[in-house]
Parts: sequence; C-alpha cells; structure tokens
Amino acid sequence: MTTGSGVGVLDKAAAILNALENGPTTLSQLVELTQISRPTVHRIAQSLAHHGLVGRDLHGRFELGSRLVELASAAGEDRLVSAAGPILLKLRDQTGESTQVFRKQGDFRVCIASAERPVGLRDTIPVGTQLSMKAGSAAQVLLAWEDNERMIDGLHHARFTPTILAGVRRRGWAQSLGEREPGVASVSAPIRGQSGRVIAALSMSGPIERLTRQPGKIFHESVVAAANELSEMLRAQAERP
Repeated sequence: MTTGSGVGVLDKAAAILNALENGPTTLSQLVELTQISRPTVHRIAQSLAHHGLVGRDLHGRFELGSRLVELASAAGEDRLVSAAGPILLKLRDQTGESTQVFRKQGDFRVCIASAERPVGLRDTIPVGTQLSMKAGSAAQVLLAWEDNERMIDGLHHARFTPTILAGVRRRGWAQSLGEREPGVASVSAPIRGQSGRVIAALSMSGPIERLTRQPGKIFHESVVAAANELSEMLRAQAERP
C-alpha cells in the first residue's frame, strides 16, 4: 500500500480501489494485492459496494463501481462539454440531424451538450434536459457497460432487454425506434474516459421518416467515429502535464 494518511479504514479502502484499477478482481487477488486480511477486505469491499464505489461483474469478481464513473464525469464535466461542442457540430453537419451528449446522473440521463438541426422537423433536446434511463439508445449505452447489479436494476421496466444490451456491447453502438418518443429514432455510442470506462453517450436523433427504421445501419459509423474522437480528445487532455 502507499504511505498512509493516518485514517486506517480510508487507507484500506483506497488500497482496494487502487487494486481494482486494472479490472475485475477476485477476493483472493484483492487480499494478495493489498496485503490486507481477507475478512477486512471483504467487509470494506462490501461497504464500498453499498455506496456504488465497487461493483460485481457477471462472474462475481469485484470491479470499480459506476458511482466512481459518475463522480469522475462530474469532475470533468467542463472539459467534456467544451470538447464536445465542435464534434457535435461536425456530426450534425455530416448527418443533417440533431446531436447530443448525455451523462448518467442518478436515475436519469442529462443532456450536457447539444447541436440542433437548424431548420425543418427535428428532435429538440435542450442542454439540462433530464430524460429516462428506461428508453432510448443513449440509455442503452449508459447501461450496457454497468456492473451486473446495476444493469439488472436498470432493466426493471425498461423498454429494452438484456439481449439488446448484449448487442450494444458487441457492436459498440445502440439504436432506438420510438422508445423515448413516438416517431423519433436515434443512434448512440459510448464516450470513454482515460481508464476506458464509459462516462457518457454521444447521440444523433431525428424523425424515423428521415433516419429510417434501421438508423444504426446507416449512421453508426459516423456516430461511433465522433464518440471515439471525443474519447481520444479527453484522454489526450487528461495526459497533459
């Protein structure tokens, strides 16, 4: 462990979180990595899980929890917003449709940046709008890479299924047809932070009449490219001295 702060339980909790940085870890591996006794590691990890700071994957291994992602996103929100602006404008001009960035906040997803189609019929989502995590391609993206427990909770009463989320993880993008609002289609892709974890979703949305009933087939390459560009920009900014 690193030099202690003098508050033992916090030092142990920090050691456990640091040990999880490289991915899912078993209890035995945590004990080995932290050199903390097995009962203590288990007790602290369970407490961290209660607060969403630690989660469990499909195999029961411990991993960093989604609450850490939310906190990190909040800390870097200004950087994300400023970086997103030009990319959303470019994607809007490329596709002719409105574009947005959503970040999960509690039980909702919040639009933190947007570029609206300037004329004609469009999907208008002002910055600050709170939308449901139970419908829409952005909600699918924000939930698809959550830990198993939060994913199960998020699927309760959702308009998408575990099979759909598995497809999102496999493809790397999501689409929706009238999930959030009748007549509206959307395509979304994950924005990843420095650690590679999903911190937000980049979306393009508009009427089904223009996007068709297979919007992902037509637009996923553009949306994924924009999300990847934004992810790379955020990583580069974080690495600057």
